[in-house]
Amino acid sequence: MIEAIAAIAAGVVFLGLLVSAIHGFELPSARVLGGAYGVYALSSLLVVRSVGAGHPFDHFGAPNGVTLARLVLGSVFGGIALDLGERSLPDPLAWSLLAVAAFALALDGLDGVLARARDQESPFGARFDMEVDALLILLLALLAWLQAKAGPWVLVIGALRYGFVVAGWLWPILARPLPPSFRRKAVCVVQGVSLAVLLAPVVQPPASGAIAGMALLLILYSFAVDVIWLASRRHEA
Repeated sequence: MIEAIAAIAAGVVFLGLLVSAIHGFELPSARVLGGAYGVYALSSLLVVRSVGAGHPFDHFGAPNGVTLARLVLGSVFGGIALDLGERSLPDPLAWSLLAVAAFALALDGLDGVLARARDQESPFGARFDMEVDALLILLLALLAWLQAKAGPWVLVIGALRYGFVVAGWLWPILARPLPPSFRRKAVCVVQGVSLAVLLAPVVQPPASGAIAGMALLLILYSFAVDVIWLASRRHEA
């Protein structure tokens, strides 16, 4: 627990430096900082509450440190979204955000590789990785909408994961564990890459809408496969 808190505290410093760097080392607005730190603080609270239950190791570990770094990178988008409103991103800032998104996506998978190499796989680590993926996709979808790269329907890409969780509360059959799936992992990567590409100033409608539309159809297909699989086993013990 102490190592987790220390890692989160280091992330606070890293987040401040990162937000400053993408703004050309100028003081960001209070809304950018507030949004970024708000996302990070809420997510970190959930990390602290969860780490004891599903993490059987004495150390927080490098794999979880990588996932935490991805959370810091993703929190930047929360601050930008809060500050953006209906304004367009300046091109230099948009390219900087694309670089941040690319780095966050590149780190995805490294935490799993480290966990297997160090024999530090845990339910907490797997859930932490999955939730950071979901948050990043949600915030990227929000930015795509705010930048008018796609209509409000693009938010469905980011909201599907959370909708599936809520559906599991209402219909317990949907909350049952799913088997590992390469298809699910591949679709997650495609969602992240597609939404990150929309940050590029050169990607404009209608091309941006087409990219987002294909990403939405793909994730709808993936969720439909999982729902059908769970429903077909509703009578199993």
